[in-house]
Order: sequence, then structure tokens, then C-alpha cells
Amino acid sequence: MLFLERVIKSGFHKPYTGELTQLITEWGEALDSANVLPEHPDPTMERDRWMTLNGVWNYAFVACDDPATAWKDDLGDVEPDGEIVVPFSPECLLSGVGARPPENALLVEMRTFDKPSVGEGNRAILHFEAVDWRCSVWVNGVRVAEHEGGYLPFSCDITDVLHAGENTLRVQVFDPSERGTQLRGKQRIDRGTMWYTAQSGIWQSVWLEVVPKRHIVSLTVEPDADAATLAIRAEVVGKGVPLAVVVNDHGTAVAAGSGSASGFTIDMGSVHLWSPDDPHLYQLIVSYGDDRVRSYCAFRTATVEPDEKGVLRFCLNHKPLFLRGLLNQGYWPDGLLTAPADDALIFDIETCKDLGFNMMLMHIMLERRRFYYHCDRLGMLVWQDMVSGGGELSAWQTQQKPTLFPGSWTSIDDSVPAAWNKLAAGDEAYRAEWTATARAAVKRLSFHPCIVTWVLFNESWGQFSAGDATRMVRELDPSRPILSVSGWYDQGTGDYKGVHNYFRPQIVWKDAAATPRAFVISEFGGLTWHIPEHAACPESYGYATFPSIEAWREELLMLLGSTALLETAGLTGFVYTQVSDVEEETNGLMTYDRKVIKL
Repeated sequence: MLFLERVIKSGFHKPYTGELTQLITEWGEALDSANVLPEHPDPTMERDRWMTLNGVWNYAFVACDDPATAWKDDLGDVEPDGEIVVPFSPECLLSGVGARPPENALLVEMRTFDKPSVGEGNRAILHFEAVDWRCSVWVNGVRVAEHEGGYLPFSCDITDVLHAGENTLRVQVFDPSERGTQLRGKQRIDRGTMWYTAQSGIWQSVWLEVVPKRHIVSLTVEPDADAATLAIRAEVVGKGVPLAVVVNDHGTAVAAGSGSASGFTIDMGSVHLWSPDDPHLYQLIVSYGDDRVRSYCAFRTATVEPDEKGVLRFCLNHKPLFLRGLLNQGYWPDGLLTAPADDALIFDIETCKDLGFNMMLMHIMLERRRFYYHCDRLGMLVWQDMVSGGGELSAWQTQQKPTLFPGSWTSIDDSVPAAWNKLAAGDEAYRAEWTATARAAVKRLSFHPCIVTWVLFNESWGQFSAGDATRMVRELDPSRPILSVSGWYDQGTGDYKGVHNYFRPQIVWKDAAATPRAFVISEFGGLTWHIPEHAACPESYGYATFPSIEAWREELLMLLGSTALLETAGLTGFVYTQVSDVEEETNGLMTYDRKVIKL
């Protein structure tokens, strides 16, 4: 009876349609609009000569007949509607706007900046860490870049369009959210229950750096803990000089090497292994001609291997490690997907470690690079979801049927077009964007030792050809396990069988896959406790309610403890829902504003 009660409460809950109560975090309260997210955005490749362009910009909502094409057009001088604090999206409190662009309008974000001291022969590179979704970038009236994709960084060389004194920068953005099929994660204009407020435009840092004409564009660092070697290669501009690397350990050089930018290997002799209890990082100094960047690396292995009884386990450095994970939506009440400060990211990581968890599942979004850097240095493991999208989801196919009838999980072959239509993946453009973004995300984030598993599809949202996707990611990165399908409609691929089980007693499920896999409960829990003065909605959405916080804590600790006991039956880890409350959901271990730690 408890199962049916919980299913009915969640499945038939009407979304709260009123205005959200505006909450603010302590970091949002302290925000200085003249000094917004001032830290270097990319700790994997730092140079000395850089400047942030975060801060107060102007914005306008510019009406047009067809925003889907007009974002590429030269809009010329645009009269501002007001000021916006970048990199916060206009929909959120900290932007100072608090409004979404109308459906028939583009978002235009504008500012001026003084020409940096570039110097003879050097280049000025403009960086955007993320803009949602399509945008064109104009400097002094010249289009310098176009970009599609709301979760990946891009850059452009603007040296030749700069002039002395004041320069203008304009970004023109089109973002249809769920009116389109593009990748958007859990964002919805029509927010409610498990779907959250949509955002648009610039939502991660904008910055400018000066580099030599001959310079490093990107680094690929591949530590091999078993062989005690470090392979490194770089994408570069300009030829004729070697790539040189010095490896430091707390300021002392322990290894060095040089060779072609296309790749070479450094023999470390011996290495200090990285783990959550000992997150040891080595510092790298990488030079290419006059270009010099600071980076880092760590040595560890992440595998699925049999234990002494032959049970497949997640293993770190070839030793079984039970994963105690938390679902992290990446949302904040005052910044939406943009954390209000670097310290806010650190707070979430450290709090979750203090509460006894060793892993976060970054859910349906790609975080800023500083988040992964802090996980690297603080020792928090990360399972990384790919971002979902596609057409309108069928509640029956993607939620109700698999929840009520687990036998249906083997009923769909996602390699055929008929299944793509059922699972909102029928649009070819969506499938192409998902594939390109997944490839880019793996290439970008494989640098980080904290990431120990790639998760490809969640609860069949936009799922298609999971077997092909698994082979693609395996080829790109053979060093990490893969959870191909988290939730249901498993295709028998990948290194884990991952189930979502919010309503039934927790057990270790049998796996019918041809190749044995480890078993993980990749979502469960969601127990609700609503604290009115720290909640965004007067009503709650969750999977169970309680008469008191004491009863909530008792049930939560019992659930976590009994689930962990399944390790002896073959469970290799779990992901509890979730780190914090988010809008209507009040099932977090912390309130949405992070001011109350419920546990």
C-alpha cells in the first residue's frame, strides 16, 4: 500500500503554478557586482595575462519576426532596456533583471571594455565559458563568433578587430528552452515538480587573455597510475618549437620532459596516488616557445573489477570502494545554474563530504570548470551525466509505465527509429547535437581525476542508440567506466546496471546482460521535509512526507543504512536524491538557500 500511495502522490501531484518565493544565499547577499566570480575560470590552463569581463553589462529584449534566424543578423546599435550582472542569466535574481526574454525576442547583452595591452606579435583571445543556447558575438560591430550549445565553452581571436581605447562587445542570443529540441537538461519555462526555471544567455564567466602568436590552445593530459607515466599532448598555433613540461610536487620538480606537441610520455618513476581521503595533485608547468601555462594532474585508476568473491565492484586504484553518492542538480535560488560564488561550490562539496558521502552525480548539466577543480583538490568523486534534450516527453513512456511495471524495462530496443519517437529522440538535429556535445564533454572533462564514471542517458529522456553511444565514449576515454542507461530501458551495455527505485524496498536486481556488470542504485530516496521560511514554494513535491524533522531524519538514516548493507549482496554504490532542495522539491539534505543543513 505504501508503494501505491507514494506513486499516486508523486505521479498525480499538480505543479505549483504561483510565483516562487525569492530566496537568497549568503553568497548572493554578499555579491559585489563590480567583482563577480573573479577567479580564473580554467584552473587546468592558467596564464598570467588575463582579465575578467564579468560584471555590469547592458541588456535588451529585441523583438523580431523570427528569433530562430535573427540571432545571426547584425542588429547594430541596440538601445538598452537596463543593466544586467553577467554571468547571471536574466531570469535569476542576481542578474538584476528577473525576467525571461519574450518568445518573439532575442536577448542582447552588451558592454564596453578597454583594449588590453596586447604587445607586438601577441593575440587577444575572448572566452565564453557557456551561453545558452545559440549566439553570435560582435566586437566593434564585427561578427567574431557564432556558437550553438548551452553547456560548452568557446573562444575567438579578436586581435584584428580591436582598436585603441574603448571597444564594444555584443552578444545576441536565441534560446527556445522546451519549445525546441536542443539540449536543456531540467530547464523549463513551464516549471514545476522535477522541472526547474529555465534560463538563457550568458551563464558562465566571460574573460579575455593575451597569448603569444605561437601558443597552446588546449592540453590533453593522460596520467597512467599503473605504469607511473604521464602522456601529454597539445593543440597549438604555430610550429617549430618543442612542448616542454615540468612536473612539480609541492614546489619540488620531480619529473620533466619535452617533445612534439603531438604527444610524448614522461616516466615518473613512482607516483603518489589520488583518492578521496588523499586527493594528491601534481602541478604542471607547460611551455611552448614563449607561451607558459600552469596546470595540474593526478594519478589514479577508476575501474569495474571483481572482488575476492568474484562480485563486480567499482574500484579506485584497483581496490573496491563503496560509492555513497548524492544527486546534485546544480541549481541555486538566486543564480539558477550559476553558483553565486566560488565559495558556494566549495560549501556544497565540503558539506557533502562532512555528511559522509564520497560521490556526487552531476545531474543533466555540465558544471563550470572550477567545480571539477575543487572536487579534484578536495577529494569528491563525480559521476557525470550527459545533458538531455529532445522533443516533448511522454509521461507514460518515461515515467509512469517504467515506475509501475519494471518488466517493461526490457520492452524497448532503442536502436530503431520507432523507439526514438517514443523517447523524444525523433529529431535528427537533437541526436546530432547530443552526440557532438557528449564527444566534446568527454574531451573537455576527462582531464579531471574526480570524474570516475560517464552516465549517458537518464530515465530514457531523449534516449537513442545507447550501445553506439557507449562505444563512442569508450573509444574517446577507455580509462573510465560507463553507465549507459540510468533508470530504465537498459540495453545491456556499459559497465553498470543502474536502477532508479523510489517506491519499492531496495534490493540487488538481477542482470540479464550478456556481459556481467556491477550493480548500482543510481537514484533513490527523495524523502521530503519542507521548511517554509527556507522554501521557494508553499507546497512540496517529493516521494514521502513526515510529521516532524525527527521522523524525517530517522527514516532517512534508516534508509541510507539499510541500503548500504546491500553491499554484501552485490551493491557497489548508491545515489541518494539529493544535495539540496530545488524550487518545488524539498527532498534535499540542505534547504535551497543552503542556510539549513537538515541532516
